[in-house]
Amino acid sequence: MEDGIEKNGEHGKEEIFSKSVRAGKRTYFFDVKATKGNDYYLTITESKKRFGDDGKFFYEKHKLFLYKEDFDKFAEGLAEAVAHIKTIAPPIVHHDHSGNHSVQTEATETAPSFSDVNFDDLGK
Repeated sequence: MEDGIEKNGEHGKEEIFSKSVRAGKRTYFFDVKATKGNDYYLTITESKKRFGDDGKFFYEKHKLFLYKEDFDKFAEGLAEAVAHIKTIAPPIVHHDHSGNHSVQTEATETAPSFSDVNFDDLGK
């Protein structure tokens, strides 16, 4: 590791930041990387455990490359799509171990908002 930057061995690309998020049966990986020319980009990888016909498991992965010139438009589109889903989707019902349930009709203060995404920090 050099100045907080790790070489990941993938064609000399440097990994600047990595965050994994477990969400049900899937895991999402958000990796900020830099090219040799110090140009930053984001990869978003969805990983899901699957089982083959032989009974052995493997990880099915899908990767999206997002380049810095597209960050703002991507964030706007994602925020708009999520906001639309929230207006048309039925309320989320949470169950606890005792059988009680509560209904969440909108995002709470503790839930992160996709509209709070700021990609400006990537260039620093």
